[in-house]
Amino acid sequence: MTPVRVVIALCLTAPFVAMLWVGSYAKTDPAFIGIPFFYWYQMAWVLISTALTMTAYKLWQRDQRARRGGTR
Repeated sequence: MTPVRVVIALCLTAPFVAMLWVGSYAKTDPAFIGIPFFYWYQMAWVLISTALTMTAYKLWQRDQRARRGGTR
């Protein structure tokens, strides 16, 4: 497995680990603009997951282009 593919795998698994580890965010404090931690933590991960998925996709495209270019 290449280092790029390891980074891709980490980008795609990080959101799952963060959301499945409920004990890390099952609390109300610290609140952010009146929103309990439990809710804003999950909403933050929606944005983080989007960025990580986009990064993984771009890295995958770059890796595929490099592999195709190297075999010709």
